[in-house]
Amino acid sequence: MKVHIIGGGNLGVSIALGIAKFSPENQVTVTRRNTASILYLEALGITVSTDNKYQIQDADIIILTIKPYQVDTVLAEILPVIGSKIIASAVSGLSIENLQNKIGETNSAIRIMPNIASQFGASATCIAFHEKNKDKAQSVVALFQDLGTAPIIDEKLMDAATVLAASGTAFALRYIRASMQAGIEIGFDWQTALAISAQTVKGAAEMLLEEKGHPEQLIDRVTTPQGCTIAGLNEMEMHGFSSSLIRGIKTSLKQIKG
Repeated sequence: MKVHIIGGGNLGVSIALGIAKFSPENQVTVTRRNTASILYLEALGITVSTDNKYQIQDADIIILTIKPYQVDTVLAEILPVIGSKIIASAVSGLSIENLQNKIGETNSAIRIMPNIASQFGASATCIAFHEKNKDKAQSVVALFQDLGTAPIIDEKLMDAATVLAASGTAFALRYIRASMQAGIEIGFDWQTALAISAQTVKGAAEMLLEEKGHPEQLIDRVTTPQGCTIAGLNEMEMHGFSSSLIRGIKTSLKQIKG
């Protein structure tokens, strides 16, 4: 397929890098008004342009990774030169119905919420679409399955997906930072503490994804009676580890909903 990404910021570039690495049979174009900072993508076989319409007629999928205030301007620019395209939007707050109304019935609106781990093939990209676009959406699902996981969700959960999958990246990184800082306190240099903390989180996540079990089942494997692990877990919970994380996620969702 030919994938046309409009918006060469962090998210758009991460998707392009992921496709180039994990789905190289697809061709990618990224557009951005100022391309100076992303010209390095060309060495990876990714086309870069300042023109949103550049070869867009040949695209199979158009991905919007732009700000909400840019949507109408971008659509006014590209709609006169496209027809019967799949338009996948990662624009926060833009509903499928609203997007469909803007692009007309000849095009198919799909809503996506990837994260910047796309470039490492590790994004959790939530996807929503109307039933009438189910067949067209399969190519979008297949594309993002190459870049990690691509669960199909009800659109009403898309704001929650933004918090859990996109903002969740920052929350996970904050845990790793705290673990690294603790590692320094107990004797490691920061590089070693970071390497151990990051790899440990990666290992835990891979176990969950492979075994598809509940986290508590895996916790039980490393928690022995009167051991150091249960002592540490109980101390964290006494100081609100789980509850503070839950409150943070719910607060982020409230912020999105205004």
